[in-house]
Amino acid sequence: MPSAALTTVNTMLEALPPELQDRVVDHLRQYLEELRDELEWDQSFQRTEGGLAAAARRARQEIAAGRAKPLNPDEL
Repeated sequence: MPSAALTTVNTMLEALPPELQDRVVDHLRQYLEELRDELEWDQSFQRTEGGLAAAARRARQEIAAGRAKPLNPDEL
């Protein structure tokens, strides 16, 4: 069963001419794809956040111990 919000959006869409309905639906599809991408990114970051924090701690320790040197892109 659709939520009240979906019913409202559907009613609003039905009030538009068909060519505008198509434009709105295309825009909503793109927006929803972007939201899904953001959600996937957030979930991926949450899964790797601990590892990233550990890597940052190791890097700070390497710098403090003098075992790190500045990155030279020409040496890559």
